[in-house]
Amino acid sequence: MALFHPFFSHSTSLQLHQTPKQSQPLKLLLSLSPPIHLRPFIPSRKISLSSIKCGAVADTKPPPLPLDGDQAPAAEEDHKVLVGPTSEAERRGERVVADYDWTEEWYPLYLTQDIPDDAPLGLTVFDRQLVLYRDGNGELQCYQDRCPHRLAKLSEGQLIDGRLECLYHGWQFEGQGKCVKIPQLPADAKIPKSACVKTYEVKDSQGVVWVWMSHKTPPNPAKIPWFENFARPGFQDTSTTHELPYDHSILLENLMDPAHVPISHDRTDWSAKREDAQPLFFEVTERTDRGFAGWWGKTTDPSVKSFLRFEASCSLQNNREIVDEKTGEKHYFSGLFLCRPTGQGKSMLIVRFGGTKRSPIAKLFPKWYFHQNAGKVFEQDMGFLSSQNEILMKEKVPTKELYLNLKSSDTWVAEYRKWMDKVGHGMPYHFGHSTISLPKEPAVVEHAPAGLVAGVSASLPAKGGIGSMHAPNLANRYFRHVVHCKICRDVVKAFQAWQKALTAVAVAFAALAILVSGRQWKATLLVSAAITSAGVYACSYAVALNTTNFIRTHRRL
Repeated sequence: MALFHPFFSHSTSLQLHQTPKQSQPLKLLLSLSPPIHLRPFIPSRKISLSSIKCGAVADTKPPPLPLDGDQAPAAEEDHKVLVGPTSEAERRGERVVADYDWTEEWYPLYLTQDIPDDAPLGLTVFDRQLVLYRDGNGELQCYQDRCPHRLAKLSEGQLIDGRLECLYHGWQFEGQGKCVKIPQLPADAKIPKSACVKTYEVKDSQGVVWVWMSHKTPPNPAKIPWFENFARPGFQDTSTTHELPYDHSILLENLMDPAHVPISHDRTDWSAKREDAQPLFFEVTERTDRGFAGWWGKTTDPSVKSFLRFEASCSLQNNREIVDEKTGEKHYFSGLFLCRPTGQGKSMLIVRFGGTKRSPIAKLFPKWYFHQNAGKVFEQDMGFLSSQNEILMKEKVPTKELYLNLKSSDTWVAEYRKWMDKVGHGMPYHFGHSTISLPKEPAVVEHAPAGLVAGVSASLPAKGGIGSMHAPNLANRYFRHVVHCKICRDVVKAFQAWQKALTAVAVAFAALAILVSGRQWKATLLVSAAITSAGVYACSYAVALNTTNFIRTHRRL
């Protein structure tokens, strides 16, 4: 995945510095054995199997077979190019397991600027369905997306006087999930205390709303990621949100894979050219229970390098520090990817590119242009990533049985899957480098959202819609991005309104040109009709640019 970066300047030289975080101690060691079953614990620390929730976690790789004389040189050559063991424990066949519970993390829900003021918003984290809304005081409230009456989705409801109303029977809720109105209740009856909804803690941090998923452990504000560059004076960013039809682990793999950019995104913008595909260098500087970090860059220019950091639960950032040759001023640039698992084979991503200095060329383009370009980039990768997701679910084996990770392109991918080996036992399901745990819950089949008139009901993600452009389909750019983006929704509506108005004007000019007898008037009206028709086409093109999927040239009919 690659996006046009509107903040890089081309007249700068690079000087980079990053202070690595202090590594955390590893928690627990397990011994790996070839058959598919749970690993016995090393007796140096007593802990029950249920306490780490291993479930179906297994290492499925059989013992290596002895190599004959011809195979040994080939294996040696493979060892030179393929990612191998990265720790002494891995070399000894031991598995390191960290204490981890996926609910005791903050997950990115939505960009603050895009939360609707007049409708509830239905969202998910893994298989848990949530509803997010602003109450009458402008405060964010987050509940379980389920009415306690008859389990109807509250996100299909509406806001009345700052209260969330279930549109099935009109029950209303506010504050900490308290039910304050039941229309069918007798006037002298009290609302049952059990008529309340489960709440979730949410926090707004650096323009993103985060949710704490645990009801057993109090929220830990220290775990909310803090991105230093985004707090720097003069820092500006372009942020977009995208729903995607593949698992969050596949998405994160893609985002930390710079090697695919020149090929998959060739000429999407001036930063990606297939002739630039080359071996890359990677230097892992940190490995902790919460992620990893390190430097990477092109082998042809090792002085220009970026610092990548992945941190639980699912945030990835790519940072550079650039020193202006003329002024000596240091500028900071970041690509930030906040990924949220939204169910089996689905994810939502908040993308934020920013810097303390913006390219003059980027200032010439409106924000919606960068948003549609981001949509194009995801569509270029979508076929590959969906097929990856399908094969992982079908094969049901760890990635080391399926991937050939090159040291010169796939180091971060291998690091991520090995991190999943450490913490996957604390997730609903995972595919690690050496271990897997399959989903215990069946995948949720999405229902058709409410709404009869597509143009109106699809104006917000909470209101659904019908019709091809507004259909709730993750292969549809409008549904993947536009319904989640206030900027792009407003732009599409504006261009559609101008298209209708200019069409009416063009028809009027053409009709008048037929009726008038003067040659000069007829020519003037026909030219005016042609100009307004060109405006209609431009508006139509702009709408299509924001709502139509990218299709590679060799795939087009």
